Amino acid sequence: MTIKDDVREFLITRRAQVRPDQVGLPEFGNDRRVPGLRREEVAMLAGVSLDYYTRLERGNIKGASDSVLNAIASALRLDDIERSHLFDLARRAGTQRSSRTPARRPAAVRVSVQRVLDSMALPAVVYNAAHDIVGVNEAGRALYFIHFDTEATPNIARTTFLDPRARTFYADWSEARRMTAAMLRFEVGRNPLDEELTALIGELSTRSTLFRESWAEHDVHEHRSGVKTFNHPGVGAITVSYDGWQLPGEDGLSIVTYSAEPGSADADRLALLPAWAAQHTASAPESAVDHGSTKATSTPE
Repeated sequence: MTIKDDVREFLITRRAQVRPDQVGLPEFGNDRRVPGLRREEVAMLAGVSLDYYTRLERGNIKGASDSVLNAIASALRLDDIERSHLFDLARRAGTQRSSRTPARRPAAVRVSVQRVLDSMALPAVVYNAAHDIVGVNEAGRALYFIHFDTEATPNIARTTFLDPRARTFYADWSEARRMTAAMLRFEVGRNPLDEELTALIGELSTRSTLFRESWAEHDVHEHRSGVKTFNHPGVGAITVSYDGWQLPGEDGLSIVTYSAEPGSADADRLALLPAWAAQHTASAPESAVDHGSTKATSTPE
């Protein structure tokens, strides 16, 4: 898709999600022919002309001022991540395509960062914009074991959409899929020249109908904090809080930690993960340990 396509689809999908009553407008009974707001309603709320907003929604966002973008974001009730994405799209529209090849991202975190990870009792995972896992501690590897049970570089997005085990590993698999696609779209908005990220999206689009559906929603997400449940085959269902942030000094790398309320059953299950992982590794065939007993080759539909 071109930048105009991205802008058009993002604004249309955001507009469709805002009900008139959310912004103090009447519903007008059943005569509304579009979901959410009409273009003229967005224009009125943003304080711009209908013609101007129509041009913006058609993808002609180049030259739009920060004040106009903020007004559009407020009219569409964008959260801070969506607002940031809108500004990223505007920046891309106003910038000539660079011929410079982006630097290749590291295959692993710095040795000092890995030492910090290894010192942590809680599960911790470091991943890049393309969702490759480039750093992990023992507890994190045990928690996310299906992501490491393959021959390829562990990749959260690829496993989530293409590994059949993800259906049950994530208690809310549909939410995991939507969130993963939204995180990738947010990264594309910030780094449109990232060749590895573009290749991953192309692969997932080709191999997974569900990824194409999630991608078409144009949602954006940044992994900051929340709660999720894993159905872990070794210790049972674990509900954990996750917290994520950018890794200082490592452009594009994010670290996520997982914790549970002290003294809870979930905390007890987290504590059992390293012992389960040691037993699982010891009992697995050598080929499974070294090369991956299950590959993410299926396409969940």
